[in-house]
Amino acid sequence: MRLNYHHLRYFQQVAREGNLTRAAAQLNLSQSALSTQIRQLEERLGHALFERTGRTMKLTEAGRIALDHADRIFDVGDDLLATFTGKSAASAPLRVGALSTLSRNFQLRFLRPALAGNAELVLSSGSSQPLLRALEDLALDVVLLTDSPPRDTFPSLVAHRIAEQPVALHGRAYRLDHPTLADLLACEPVILPTESSIRTGFDSLAARLGVSPKIAATVDDMAMVRLLAREDVGLAITPAVVLADELALGLLATARFPLDIVESFYAVTAPRTFPHPLLERLIAHPMEAEET
Repeated sequence: MRLNYHHLRYFQQVAREGNLTRAAAQLNLSQSALSTQIRQLEERLGHALFERTGRTMKLTEAGRIALDHADRIFDVGDDLLATFTGKSAASAPLRVGALSTLSRNFQLRFLRPALAGNAELVLSSGSSQPLLRALEDLALDVVLLTDSPPRDTFPSLVAHRIAEQPVALHGRAYRLDHPTLADLLACEPVILPTESSIRTGFDSLAARLGVSPKIAATVDDMAMVRLLAREDVGLAITPAVVLADELALGLLATARFPLDIVESFYAVTAPRTFPHPLLERLIAHPMEAEET
């Protein structure tokens, strides 16, 4: 037998009022009818929910557990109604997927408007294909990537380019003291991310300059690129956002030579009749102005 949610609603009201008479008046029921409903719920659950002392209804341990469940059940129902009436105050969790190699600093900046509004977040990381499948299945609200998804595999998804940042060489200041970019790349070891646009751009740059750079590390995680740069393993080839804290503190510096490599960042969404109310604000947030 299923739980009778009318009984649960009546129980919730009595628990809040602590008095059967007042609760009955609030529910527009007779006191005897309400008492019968509460007794039926107790029989269904197999536990007494109240200790009755005169006119006072005090929750038992089982009653406190039942009230906690009742509050959550009816809160979810309220959220459901708010979602379909367009009156939701972004109470539903925002479910964000991000490429596991994506800069944590970048993710934080993207989510800043949601954090300022105390929104509940559910964050997941992984490779692009599983994340995009979860987005298609509506298990995620948005996925953050550095490449737009292939149209032949994900024709329904929409890629919003939310930022475009120049890639530069960053490292300890003493490593940057070279007269030319070719000389710098020929002499100093580099930490090279595997992210496709950066790797392709760097390989092309090295070929144009006629140099064979010394690769200190090839890394598929921007967080590790950051740590290796801090440890002075070599010069990191990344957008500045990856090393924002180190650059601001003067621990690392940026080479003066432009690389003419750009990394794009995308927020990928699925067409939905009822998108999360925070999404439009996050996608429209002027992130590029913060990075300059």
